[in-house]
Amino acid sequence: MEARRSVRQFAPDPVPREAIELAIRTAATAPSGAHRQPWRFAVVDDAAVKREIREAAEKEEYESYVGGRMPPEWLLALEPLGTDWHKPFLEAAPWLVVVFAELYGLEPDGSKRKNYYVKESVGIACGLFVTAIHQMGLATLTHTPSPMRFLNQILGRPENEKPFILFPVGYPAEGCEVPALTRKGLDEVALWNPGRNG
Repeated sequence: MEARRSVRQFAPDPVPREAIELAIRTAATAPSGAHRQPWRFAVVDDAAVKREIREAAEKEEYESYVGGRMPPEWLLALEPLGTDWHKPFLEAAPWLVVVFAELYGLEPDGSKRKNYYVKESVGIACGLFVTAIHQMGLATLTHTPSPMRFLNQILGRPENEKPFILFPVGYPAEGCEVPALTRKGLDEVALWNPGRNG
């Protein structure tokens, strides 16, 4: 897993649908509050729909990067990653997988059913999805344009579902470049019996 990187340049090579199905099956094994399983995976490989998603995402991202939504310190933090409002990977990747968080369930009579720990549950499922994709030799990126409600409209999802993460999935492009990142060491992230010695 140390070799995993977020990829923004994808090869045009096709990825079998079965690989995406396996990654979703893996993600769906995640624990969830009261076992509500509050996740939905909307999968897109249609070129016209991917273009529509890209155009809508870039419109929001332009407002974030150029229109002043992002404070200067955030833009400065992103600078080493070389990102901007252009998102060609949303069309280049053979698959887009949009994970929706089900804010509440709906009973057959239309009444609402409470879901518990939705963000935590969906976050864990997304982590398992990323791991499965990496283990299959594929690449992805956690893309979160803000706001993301345009995805409900484009993909026909109901109001009780909120877009959580958009994953482009595919093989890295030949010559793909990723930032040279150093992850924090174990001693920086792990605390053993914290608070015991003052």
